Amino acid sequence: MGLRTTVSTGTVRPVDLPVMPPVSPMLAKASPSLPEGDGWWFEPKWDGFRCIVFRDLDEIVLGSRNEKPLTRYFPELAEALRRELPERCVVDGEIVIATPDGLDFDALQQRIHPAESRVARLAAETPASFVAFDLLALGDQSLLDWPMRDRRRALELALDGARTPLHLTPGTTDREVAADWFVRFEGAGLDGVMAKALDGTYTPDKRTQTKVKHKRTCDAVVAGYRRHKSGDGIGSLLLGLYDDDATLHHVGVATSFTAARRAELVDELAPYEADALVGHPWREWGNVEAHGDGSGRMPGAPSRWNATKDMTWSPLRIELVAEVAYEHLQGDRFRHATRLVRFRPDRDPASCTYDQLEQVVPYELHRIFAL
Repeated sequence: MGLRTTVSTGTVRPVDLPVMPPVSPMLAKASPSLPEGDGWWFEPKWDGFRCIVFRDLDEIVLGSRNEKPLTRYFPELAEALRRELPERCVVDGEIVIATPDGLDFDALQQRIHPAESRVARLAAETPASFVAFDLLALGDQSLLDWPMRDRRRALELALDGARTPLHLTPGTTDREVAADWFVRFEGAGLDGVMAKALDGTYTPDKRTQTKVKHKRTCDAVVAGYRRHKSGDGIGSLLLGLYDDDATLHHVGVATSFTAARRAELVDELAPYEADALVGHPWREWGNVEAHGDGSGRMPGAPSRWNATKDMTWSPLRIELVAEVAYEHLQGDRFRHATRLVRFRPDRDPASCTYDQLEQVVPYELHRIFAL
């Protein structure tokens, strides 16, 4: 058997492979645009849980980005990968949950739960898929020092004939195709596009790849705010968008203000506080007990991820509009916190609708996952 390479120290796993777990995956630096020139391999940037799969005959380990195993949370995936992967291999990729409306990151997060019964139920209700994009070892051979082009070719051969829920990520050397993906794949909830040097080796825990992520702006209603956790100034703005029935939905928050900006916002929001609950569409959400489902979707509701987090909020009259920068939508809300660009006193709150964000799930996602 060939030389073993232990990339990181950690708990001994029940596998015996040329690249041993745990492994910190290769990372990427952010870039505002796709790199120019030849020698690049482009792929969609999948919005899921980064995972390195170790298979040694019947043994499967699903390693996370922080080197902790994900195996127990995705039993249906471990079983499928045992069936579809080569008998001894190490594969880098992403765990995702694909739906007809795109990738569902919320459903993915719900899979990380201590109760085995809940994990089993969700495994049946929202089964996960694995999208492979790199090959670190095959049989007794470590591929860490192989160039990307050779690892990709070996990955394609290794996964030839593989069936769902195992998928090979699309890839191209054509920059124009990658630029087209960057626009069309956004509707599926993907993060953007990855660029990898064709002659680059696999470098664990180093940012030797390039990621180009979506940055978009839209106008949103500022319907309330939360104080900063320090007690000084404004911590976040609660944002809303109207649907076709003129219902204002809480779609996310704008955060990450400097200490000086937090103080300034106190004065800027003050004119909108008087009588704010009169006719406010979220006025009943102030009663946390009335929303004890733990959804975390309403401004006054407890956080789904941190039950002790203070979710107290202060309403504002539905008069203020903000332009915010966002990456993309997850379902009907912003996937990540947004950034305040500027207030727009010239805009009517009624104009802050989902229509400005309308996106179509691309054909490509349906083709890959057979949705």
